[in-house]
Amino acid sequence: MDESSLIALLNSLSVGELDSLQAKLQEGEQGCRDLGHAELADRLSQARQALLQCDIRSYRKQVETVVSRLGHLR
Repeated sequence: MDESSLIALLNSLSVGELDSLQAKLQEGEQGCRDLGHAELADRLSQARQALLQCDIRSYRKQVETVVSRLGHLR
């Protein structure tokens, strides 16, 4: 998975069941780790935790930050 694929995956997180969103976040987190972007993977982990706690503001902020930074890495 490259940066563009990760961006597409993370941009698709706007709707869906909680289990599906969690799975996509985990997939994105692993993709970031595979590409050597540990800090971004940690942010996606934080986004998963925020989603579990129903903190939608923090969840969206973390995901948007990761998407933005991946865009700069392309």
